[in-house]
Amino acid sequence: MLNLEGRNNLSISNHVGMSRSKNKSTTFASNQRRRYTVIHALMMVVTSTCKDDGNMVMDNGKYVRYTPEQVEALERVYHECPKPSSLRRQQLIRECPILSNIEPKQIKVWFQNRRCREKQRKESSRLQAVNRKLTAMNKLLMEENDRLQKQVSHLVYENSYFRQHTQNATTLATRDNSCESVVTSGQQHLTSQHPPRDASPAGLLSIAEETLTEFLSKATGTAVEWVQMPGMKPGPDSVGIITISHCCTGVASRACGLVALEPTRVAEILKDRLSWYRDCRAFDVLNVLSTGNGGTIELLYMQLYAPTTLAPACDFWLLRYTSVLEDGSLVICEQSLNNTRNGPSMPPVKDFVRAKVLPSGYLIRPCEGGGSIIHIVDHIDLEPGSVPEVLRPLYESSTLLAQRTTLAALYQLRQISQEVSQPNVTSWGRRPAALRALGQRLSRGFNEGVNGFMDEAWSMIESDGIDDVAVLVNSSPGKLMGLDLTYANGFPSMITSVLCAKASMILQNVPPAILLRFLREHRSEWADNGIDAYLSAAFTAGPCSLPVARAGYFGGQVILPLAHTIEHEEFMEVVRLENVSHFREDTIMPRDIFFLQLCSGVDEKAVGSCAELIFAPIDASFSDDALLLPSGFRIIPLDSKADTSSPNRTLDLASTLEVGLVGNKASGDCSRHLGSGKSIMTIAFQFAFEIHLQQNIAAMARQYVRSIISSVQRVALALSPSNLGPQVGLQPPPGTTEAQTLALWICQSYRFFFGVELLKPGSEGSESIVKALWHHSDAVMCCSLKALPAFTFTNQAGLDMLETTLVALQDITLEKIFNDNGRKALFVELPQIMQQGFACLQGGIALSSMSRPISYERAVAWKVLDEDEKAHCLCFMFFNWSFV
Repeated sequence: MLNLEGRNNLSISNHVGMSRSKNKSTTFASNQRRRYTVIHALMMVVTSTCKDDGNMVMDNGKYVRYTPEQVEALERVYHECPKPSSLRRQQLIRECPILSNIEPKQIKVWFQNRRCREKQRKESSRLQAVNRKLTAMNKLLMEENDRLQKQVSHLVYENSYFRQHTQNATTLATRDNSCESVVTSGQQHLTSQHPPRDASPAGLLSIAEETLTEFLSKATGTAVEWVQMPGMKPGPDSVGIITISHCCTGVASRACGLVALEPTRVAEILKDRLSWYRDCRAFDVLNVLSTGNGGTIELLYMQLYAPTTLAPACDFWLLRYTSVLEDGSLVICEQSLNNTRNGPSMPPVKDFVRAKVLPSGYLIRPCEGGGSIIHIVDHIDLEPGSVPEVLRPLYESSTLLAQRTTLAALYQLRQISQEVSQPNVTSWGRRPAALRALGQRLSRGFNEGVNGFMDEAWSMIESDGIDDVAVLVNSSPGKLMGLDLTYANGFPSMITSVLCAKASMILQNVPPAILLRFLREHRSEWADNGIDAYLSAAFTAGPCSLPVARAGYFGGQVILPLAHTIEHEEFMEVVRLENVSHFREDTIMPRDIFFLQLCSGVDEKAVGSCAELIFAPIDASFSDDALLLPSGFRIIPLDSKADTSSPNRTLDLASTLEVGLVGNKASGDCSRHLGSGKSIMTIAFQFAFEIHLQQNIAAMARQYVRSIISSVQRVALALSPSNLGPQVGLQPPPGTTEAQTLALWICQSYRFFFGVELLKPGSEGSESIVKALWHHSDAVMCCSLKALPAFTFTNQAGLDMLETTLVALQDITLEKIFNDNGRKALFVELPQIMQQGFACLQGGIALSSMSRPISYERAVAWKVLDEDEKAHCLCFMFFNWSFV
């Protein structure tokens, strides 16, 4: 009984405990459900806010729903100013009555959310584009891998075939020792392989079909041995897969890439060659024939500008065949028509060399998800035997063909696709398409001046006895159409003609990219302010109101960026020359002048690339259709070793020569590689003038171009890798004393920053350099890089100027030798010296250690770099000083 009761009591106790636990569990579950309900409600509100595209804003626990009219008003302001200030938000509330019931803080939150959503959308679009590009690139790489495998199999088969027939060929050669018979039989075989074709529609269709087959074998097959172009590696951020030919007839290049345009749009752009091929002068469609398979055959005539004044221009007589393949791919292929009979032909044209286009063209395949995968093949024979031997590398370089033709087409497609995807992007009030058209006009105008064709009304002026500079005149009315022929004083001008002075020169051992970058950033080293003012006189009817934000300053010129194509490394910019007086006497106050400038090829990593600096004066309106008279420089490398390198050899492009501000490192190996060959530089300057001043302007133009040639030669000598490389330039010889080492650093840093020699030629050896520097006629002084700079070294002229000795020199600080005006000017220039590495100081008054005033005409200052290219001290040089 006791046990039973105990068990009953225990059972009752357990039941009561379980009931209490169940009640607690029920209460906890109820509370959890309430919490989940509240959290779910909050999430629904937040989700609803995001889905309503910002129509709901939370502030201090309160929710405000925006009406469609309010959202529309806020969206209008957002497109004008995505990040309005506090004053702008308050002004918005006052100007828009429909927003009067919304607090400024809530408006601020709305704009924050709107910017966040915009950023997320852009990032999502970017990632989707990268994903599509990676997918297409993977497909291209797989196709390239299949092609290489087929090529390997083909080579293995040929190897075994040749091995089997080596003995038979040797036997045949011993039986018939007549070389003449062998050559004759070979020529007959080649002649019979491509007999003359009839120019009837059936014959042209036969040529078109053969062209299509040969083109496809180059675009996707093994007809040409392709090797990777130096400096162009495939990847998600690259323009595509770029290859050049190895050991084939003529020069050839190929590109495979993805563009975000439909195939028909791609074909339309590529057919309009004048819109993107800057070397193309004329492109005429003379006849169009339709084929039975839905394709078209076109007979074309094309002219290309000559790249330099020393070579003739080229022209082509072509057949172009457009068709659609069975898989839906669009094909545009072309070939020269040099072997037809009884049909249309193009007779030779004066001043042009008839070149050949071997089967080339475009294969355009639709891409999944939109866009197109494009294969481009350019294969031409430019007849290198028609040009001087020194220029033949220009016509035998597949790398140059790839950069100026193949990549130009791909860049044009990518640029247009970007403009389509971002139609509202503007630069300085202009759409990218307008800036692209301006660049095309600058390049085309420069080519017109370099070539000077008679059918464009150019005529040669008689030489002055020296044939280094050619001068041409164009007096056609259409040449100056659109020019505002008024001077700043309002009187009309009599300008009716244009004169072009041009010349070409061979450069030795200087990288084109480095030389062109120096010409761009140091205009004062080669340009004349009076000539610049004359160039712009007819164009500057009023002040050119251009913004100066983010401008770069280079020694008297302000460079205002307009557009920059990262892939192409091309810059469109406006150059402002400050306080340049006009050549006319009626101009009292100095004025700024402006040039529209196109710069490309300044990246020294691009092996064998062409570098151009083309500029033209612009007027106050800076309109898109204003007249442009381009002048400038073109530098093309003549070293074609990169094209003939073995396909198994990999170029080391990681180490490249960099010349610029302090801290840039240079590679001696790369310096020798980049500067080991020749290059040709073409200079052309155009002047608008009054017809009765033709002789004076011609003489002035000749002298100006000759002075530029002299300046370029001097700069090229200073910029050669042997003078710039740290292993060669700034490293002192072993065993030199401290004074000899410092003298070497002073002279080499001066050459590095100013591009000229400090000492006269002939001072070879460390001891001779120290002696020449010590006896230099101008005062050369070095001071320490401290908070209070003190002098550490000076030559004999500097000791005489300061009236001190080497022992007492260390007690003289830099600020003590200048008066008040000199110290103010120095403090203004010091930041430029520290950042840019050098500066030019105007003349003034200095003080000796005995407080005697010293007059100096001008002075320069530069940083002295040691063997590690670190700043060792500051150096000053005072010209033409004398005691007052």
